[in-house]
Amino acid sequence: MASILFLGLIIGMQHALEADHLAAVSAIAATEKSVGRVVRHGALWGVGHTLTLMIFAGGAIAFDLAIGAQLAVWLEFTVGLMLIGLGGHVLYRLFHDQVHFHVHRHQGGVVHLHAHGHARTQTSQPPRHDPEAHAHPHPKRLPVRTLIVGMVHGMAGSAALLILTASTINSPAVGIVYVALFGLGSIVGMAVLSVVVAAPLAASAHWLSIGNRLLRSGVGMATAGLGLAVVLDTAPALSQFI
Repeated sequence: MASILFLGLIIGMQHALEADHLAAVSAIAATEKSVGRVVRHGALWGVGHTLTLMIFAGGAIAFDLAIGAQLAVWLEFTVGLMLIGLGGHVLYRLFHDQVHFHVHRHQGGVVHLHAHGHARTQTSQPPRHDPEAHAHPHPKRLPVRTLIVGMVHGMAGSAALLILTASTINSPAVGIVYVALFGLGSIVGMAVLSVVVAAPLAASAHWLSIGNRLLRSGVGMATAGLGLAVVLDTAPALSQFI
């Protein structure tokens, strides 16, 4: 039994590597310049993912319920729309913000490389930049959007996880623990994956604006494209329930 539970942890880590999960976190990471904050986004995605897995899959196991095919298709379709929105937001930010990089010093002697954006105006020219005006906040608030994205992915994946769990585990209590370990694996897996995602985005600061813009545009188009593929793939099945 211990081997089955350990397998749940490993499968959960592998589950974090799925294309739609990678696309979602990459799109969110494209708006960040700090590796630490990108990793926080990845881990929080895993937390949201685990919450809904426990509620939907765990609840279904505990009360011997099933997740209907209609609901599963709707949730997958929702994931596709969400990915299109995330990719579109990256492209919008890329077009709207004029980003450049500079090194500056905070009070207390902290020196770092900072990405600084200027919103486009009606004349398409960014405001004149004052090189001495580098005051900016370092927000520490909880990234709620990332939590919600993870929760939506968790809802969409609950039906498949429920089938996998029911086919291998007979005890409801063990099944719930399996789901919890699966969720823990997804948190660890996404946090690790976020480091891989964050590395080129952070390194692009050294390539300056052109490299960063190319990376962000690639992430945005890939995420929106994957979302469109998911929508088109689920639309025929969805039409059967309308």
